[in-house]
Amino acid sequence: MIKVFDEIKKNFGFGMMRLPMIGDEVDYEQTSKMVDYFLENGFNYFDTAHGYISEKSEIAVNKCLASRHSRDEFLLTNKLSDNYFQSEEEIRPLFEKQLAACGVEYFDFYLMHAQNATNFKKYQKCNAYETAFKLKEEGKIRHVGISFHDRAEVLDEILTTYPQVEIVQIQLNYVDWDDASVQSKKCYEVCVKHNKPVIVMEPVKGGSLVNLPEEADEIIKGLNGGSNASYAIRFAASHENVRMVLSGMSDMEQMIDNVDTMKDFKPLDENELAAIEKVCEIFTGKGMIPCTACHYCTDGCPMQIRIPELFACMNKYKVFNEWNQKMYYRHLTSEGHGKASECIACGQCEGICPQGLQIISLLQEVASAFEA
Repeated sequence: MIKVFDEIKKNFGFGMMRLPMIGDEVDYEQTSKMVDYFLENGFNYFDTAHGYISEKSEIAVNKCLASRHSRDEFLLTNKLSDNYFQSEEEIRPLFEKQLAACGVEYFDFYLMHAQNATNFKKYQKCNAYETAFKLKEEGKIRHVGISFHDRAEVLDEILTTYPQVEIVQIQLNYVDWDDASVQSKKCYEVCVKHNKPVIVMEPVKGGSLVNLPEEADEIIKGLNGGSNASYAIRFAASHENVRMVLSGMSDMEQMIDNVDTMKDFKPLDENELAAIEKVCEIFTGKGMIPCTACHYCTDGCPMQIRIPELFACMNKYKVFNEWNQKMYYRHLTSEGHGKASECIACGQCEGICPQGLQIISLLQEVASAFEA
């Protein structure tokens, strides 16, 4: 395995995509406390991207991390997202803008963001990989990698085309491990084949593996203690080629729980794995929408529909049969935010969704459930 992670103190990272918020703004005070706690407990890996939290994540990195701690105290990953460049000439100015926003002079890891069969062609046409490799030569990037959302054969093509790629970030959790669309296991196996260390994103599937159905929750409670999130994170970290598991934490309680889980990491034992398998069977039998609440779909929605939140409403309604979800739905579709039925089927959301969801038809299902 390429030794690109020797600088990392532990195998757990702070994904700065779901930070604590005050309205539409990042809660810098709470985020700073979370950053300090993370570092004080021996962790040092942070992950951001230009579009996270409507372009506010990088600013939070600057205010809460880079301006308050020495650069040698932390490792920082950023990404080249395809909706921010249309030509090779636009990549370097974007990169410099990212450095300035984060308040750093270099990135430890720089990933070609959310690679799939379609946008990979754009990255090739714009010489995006070649530009990143050049930036590495110049000392502005220490390691070049990719984050990935597509079928395993596409990942194999990318790693065959660009063997210089050092690391791969994939979606991996116990629900998606054998899922035919996400193909976590198959993508992991491609990484092993190419001898690439793995970074895991979405280990708790956007929080879906925290709030489990009652019967699944009882199975977890029957184990040796630990939160639902802890077992999901440990599942991801238990795979040999996984070098880093990211968690997008939005409050100090989540931070403390995750740090406690990973401070003295122990892989899942046979009994715990058997329990997780039972949980997975229950969970996948509920027919939930596999949305991870990345919010890529909402930034350009002309009707201002809160798509991830409406899908979360639908999932809770399906799994828990919560009577008050219709009330929450009304709240989510007030004050200028569109109802599911107001979708105009423009398709921009489906074009950018990392999960490949058929959002337009799913919104029709949501409308049928909550607007009848």
